[in-house]
Amino acid sequence: MSQSGMTDLPKRPDLQVAQAFLAELAKIRDVDGGVRRDSYGEGENRAHRIFRETAVSLGATWRQDAACNSYARIEGQDPSRQLIIGSHLDSVPTGGNFDGAAGVALGLAVLGGFIASDTRPPVSITVMAIRAEESTWFNASYIGSRAALGVLAPEELTQVVRADSGQSLGDAIVESGGTLAPLVRRAPQIDLGSITGFIEPHIEQGPALIAENMPVAAVTGIRGSFRYRSARCLGAYAHSGATPRDVRQDSIAATARLVATMDELWEHLENEGHDLTVTFGRFESDPRHHAFSKVAGEASFCLDVRSASDDTLERVHADLLRLVSEIESSHRVRFDLGERTGSDPAVLSTELVQGLTEAARASGAPCHLMASGAGHDAAAFCAAAVPSAMLFIRNRNGSHNPDEHMSEADFNIAAEVLLAFCKRHHG
Repeated sequence: MSQSGMTDLPKRPDLQVAQAFLAELAKIRDVDGGVRRDSYGEGENRAHRIFRETAVSLGATWRQDAACNSYARIEGQDPSRQLIIGSHLDSVPTGGNFDGAAGVALGLAVLGGFIASDTRPPVSITVMAIRAEESTWFNASYIGSRAALGVLAPEELTQVVRADSGQSLGDAIVESGGTLAPLVRRAPQIDLGSITGFIEPHIEQGPALIAENMPVAAVTGIRGSFRYRSARCLGAYAHSGATPRDVRQDSIAATARLVATMDELWEHLENEGHDLTVTFGRFESDPRHHAFSKVAGEASFCLDVRSASDDTLERVHADLLRLVSEIESSHRVRFDLGERTGSDPAVLSTELVQGLTEAARASGAPCHLMASGAGHDAAAFCAAAVPSAMLFIRNRNGSHNPDEHMSEADFNIAAEVLLAFCKRHHG
């Protein structure tokens, strides 16, 4: 590769390799529609095989770490330092093809641009295909990135299990070709001292870029969360016609009251200027016991609360516990919220965000600035003191559904911006 300056650096990313990569991933289908790239399952394993084949065909150096994260690398003019471009390849059940995978495809397009023009970037570029970002499959966030950073807790390998099969995380990693000993030692799987930055390209998962009529955005921060994934409200089953209101222990009524009061709290705090979302993603009674003429004696639900502020999260959690206690007393029920999980908010690197906006300007692309309401692997890198940023791509119809829609034109703009950033990035 040429060692000359900026004038010899590639003018275009390799869009063809990116589109071919996404087309192959789209073939990993879910029987109920959309794609199914289950974490440490056949779907995600197949996606990583496609990533390896694509990287090798480009001429990049490929490797896999102990947690089965995959890496494709080209050497830079300074080979001792590396910029990592990464995102995940797993999906939710009946998911869309672009969530996570579009970011990996963008990284491959950048690698392909440098390789095709026979030039070296200022620092080495590593495209990282990350495992198990979606916590749908295993009850934990950012598994692959935390393992790579050496911060995955060893007990998670045995205590975290797959939601649909009960298989332990450790067994799933081994079955996928990984090795547990380095993970038990918390050995970082990447040279942290060499990293000049971590950039995660990703489709936007909400409507902000549609509303702003912007193709891309540089992301300034990522919301943290607290979650109760398996909460229950326990009352007593009773006859619907023979049980007066003042003695009922109606779990449905009590849970509905909690949903309504949490929504009122959300509205109040939002009006005060707090960043917040509150979501009850599941709310159901037991089909083995519920009936048209019965007062429901048990309800189950999950709760996901997110904010860019730790203080707001703790305030809402305190209010949640207060409301639970009040409703238990007024409705004569008992709540079992279960295990609390979550993630910390992340403030992304202002220097890298500025670099992305300058790259967009150099590419002639309009670029929005915004925070991310969803969690991403960049939050794990940020928590490990790795300078991190994200590049969002406009996407219609949200995400985590088969109707994700990222236009080819917007993807191409994002690829141009990312390439311009890599040409300018010296760490």
